[in-house]
Amino acid sequence: MLAYNYIDLQVRNDTQVDYQLRVWLDDQFLYGEWRCGQSQLERYEVYEREHVIKSEWWGGYTRNNVLFRKVFDLDDNEIGDEFVCTNQAIMMYEPMLSKDAISP
Repeated sequence: MLAYNYIDLQVRNDTQVDYQLRVWLDDQFLYGEWRCGQSQLERYEVYEREHVIKSEWWGGYTRNNVLFRKVFDLDDNEIGDEFVCTNQAIMMYEPMLSKDAISP
């Protein structure tokens, strides 16, 4: 679980294998990868569809999207495109800040 005032990401590992989550940022995107000491037969790329941020009647914002993952084999051939989940969340920050508000 990652948290800063609120629970943001929860991960459960139901396998007997240890994994490490590595995350990093650039000026535009958040990146992440799972690392494992055992060889894996597939590689995944998670992406979103139908992303919407809504201004709600109560004064806050919600974020909605649908997450999918592309599946690749060991030769890097795409072998699948799978639904992961639907994400519907209350945003705990102002998402529509101007660039002037976030520049140093």
